[in-house]
Amino acid sequence: METHQKARIGRPRGFDADEALERAMRVFWEQGYEGASLTDLTSAMGITRTSMYAAFGNKEDLFRKALERYTEGPASYGTRALQEPTARQVATAFLNGSVRATTRPGSPTGCLGVQGSLATGSPGSSAHDALVVWRNEATSSLRDRFQQAVHAGDLPPDADPGLLARYIMTVANGIAVQAASGTTRDELQRVADTALRNWPPA
Repeated sequence: METHQKARIGRPRGFDADEALERAMRVFWEQGYEGASLTDLTSAMGITRTSMYAAFGNKEDLFRKALERYTEGPASYGTRALQEPTARQVATAFLNGSVRATTRPGSPTGCLGVQGSLATGSPGSSAHDALVVWRNEATSSLRDRFQQAVHAGDLPPDADPGLLARYIMTVANGIAVQAASGTTRDELQRVADTALRNWPPA
């Protein structure tokens, strides 16, 4: 018995964990945390529940890993946008990236960070909290970047970095909701362009 157990423990997984996580991310992206059942997840991942728990933990653990993958993949435009040389270019890159990420051909529409928390009740409170933190961190990063722009004279001294960051995030989140409702990329790009017309001059 003991030898048999050791053999099972040492046996390779027999599936591609990276590919399985990619598939789980897409399920969460399309269905949200609460809408994605364990059956949906394991069927898409091509593994059993036992294998899922062994490789990724419970559903909440899997969701957090999927969110990390989303951040480093489809949502990586946010980190790249912060590297732009001016505040206006940061805002432009962020909103344009949001439009592209939420309307990618062959991918679910909308944003995992927005759709993931819709209609989450108490069973999904941990996932909801993780997404609140995720969105707040993105807003804080934008705020810090815009604060640097004020110090550098790239934004006027009376500009409010926190308000500008919240403005960009609100527009980006709205773009995600509209994309999930079927609004086209061209229409959403016009929304982004219109929002940027209100950007304060340097």
